[in-house]
Amino acid sequence: MNKNNYKIVFPAKFLVPIGHFLENEIKKLKKTQVSLEGGDPFTDTDRASQNSLEEDVDEQVGHLHSEVKVKFLVRQIVQVRKALARIKVGKYGLCESCGKIIDTDRLAVKPDATICVECEKNKE
Repeated sequence: MNKNNYKIVFPAKFLVPIGHFLENEIKKLKKTQVSLEGGDPFTDTDRASQNSLEEDVDEQVGHLHSEVKVKFLVRQIVQVRKALARIKVGKYGLCESCGKIIDTDRLAVKPDATICVECEKNKE
């Protein structure tokens, strides 16, 4: 079947709370992102320019740690925004890859899911 053969319409009483939940998730993720970016040792203006080797290593590791977490958060924010956009255009609950209906159990556990389990497995 192609992507256009499936049609799902969730009632507004179902979608509105999910939309609010996802919007709150974005706020939480952004707050965490700001906190992590502030904790990056490279952003410290009082950082010594002449560090010992041990201090340099600690700063590098701290920077890498912050950078990896921030990139992960940014990907999560993008995913949540995609789910919100799918709500707005009436495609929430449909797999963006194959167009089939995403299992409601998956959506209950992961409301920002935009890909069904089968396509997620194939992606890995």
